[in-house]
Amino acid sequence: MKLMPLSLSLVALLALAGCDRIDPDSPLGKRKAIYQAMLDTKEDLGGMLRGRLVFDSQAFVTGAARLDELSRQPWQHYPEVKEAQSDARDDVWQRQERFNELARELEAHTAALVAVTTAAEPTPESVAPAMQRIEDACEACHKEFRAY
Repeated sequence: MKLMPLSLSLVALLALAGCDRIDPDSPLGKRKAIYQAMLDTKEDLGGMLRGRLVFDSQAFVTGAARLDELSRQPWQHYPEVKEAQSDARDDVWQRQERFNELARELEAHTAALVAVTTAAEPTPESVAPAMQRIEDACEACHKEFRAY
């Protein structure tokens, strides 16, 4: 008989644990997936530049192209009204012109990285400045618009 109350408690706990899950098909879920893919790609590229990973020029070219592609995607998944679970500050919706300006800057920097990687065989020295501009663009937007 003690098993029944324990089972009910476990079911209730599991149900509550799933309440704050983000629907992967929601705009927030799609943005988070894109941002995570961007972070993973950026960390691999940065890892090659910082010696955590062996620098592989072809993998860097592929990663740069992937980062450029991803950098153009999250913006379409910002609805007109902020979702309750969003980590973004209200400023995203109140200062959309500035938010979009920073998004375009990121896109320009990822395109510049692709240009550097396709102009000649990439080396850590040739791609590091362009990669730093991308990291700076990410940080600038996060400082203004992400609630930590």
